[in-house]
Amino acid sequence: MAETANGDRAKKNLQRMLVDTELEHLPAELRWREWMGRVEAVIFAASEPVAREVLARVVGRSCNIDLIIDDIRAELGGRPYELVAVAGGWQHRTKKIFGDAIHAAFGTAAGEGTKELSQSEALVLMCIAYFQPITRGELSSFFGKEVSRDLIGVLRGQDLIASGPRSPQPGAPYTYVTTKNFLSQFGLETLRQLPDFEALEDAGLLSKEKLLAGDIMPEFSDRADEEPE
Repeated sequence: MAETANGDRAKKNLQRMLVDTELEHLPAELRWREWMGRVEAVIFAASEPVAREVLARVVGRSCNIDLIIDDIRAELGGRPYELVAVAGGWQHRTKKIFGDAIHAAFGTAAGEGTKELSQSEALVLMCIAYFQPITRGELSSFFGKEVSRDLIGVLRGQDLIASGPRSPQPGAPYTYVTTKNFLSQFGLETLRQLPDFEALEDAGLLSKEKLLAGDIMPEFSDRADEEPE
C-alpha cells in the first residue's frame, strides 16, 4: 500500500514538472489568460465539482484562483451555462432558465440524474441534512412513525445519504449523513448554505401544514415482517 501511494505521488509530481505552471516567459496579461483557460478546461472536462487543490495543480503559485473564477464567470455572462460553486468545488452548469428547453429536447432537466423524491423521502432527507449524524430510530422519533429501511434505501441508492459514525446509544446503531452528491444535486457549496424551512416550502419540497398535522405518507412504516435493527 505504501509503495502504491508513493508511486501515485511520484506520478503527480512528474505531471506537474511537465506542465509549466509559472509561465514566467509570458507577459502578465497573457499569463493570466493562460491560467484562465487551464482552469476552465479542467472544470469543463470534469464530471463532478473540481476542488481548489486540483485547480492549483495547473496554475502558478501567485495565481489567485478566486479572481480567475470571477473573470471566467464574467466572460460566461451571456452564455446559456455558468460556473457555479457547489459541493466544495466548481462546476459548469446550464442556467435554470433553459431547463424547459433541455427537458423538451431530452426529457430531463439539466443535471437531473435521479428520480423525483416523494414527500416522505424529502422530509427524511431534510431531517438528515439538518440534524446529521442521526440514526433511523431518531428519525422515527421525530416523525412519530417508523421510518422504513426501504425509504432509507431509496436515499442511499441515489447517493444522497451515506452511513455516518456509530451512535453512542446502546447497540451502537449506524447514523446517516448527507453526501457530496447531495450538495451537488441541490446546488450547495457547503451545508452552511442549507435554506430555512420556508425556502424549502416555497420550492415545493415540503408542506408545513402536513408536517405539523402529522400527515406522513404510508411508506414511512416498516413492513410487519421486517426484522428490527
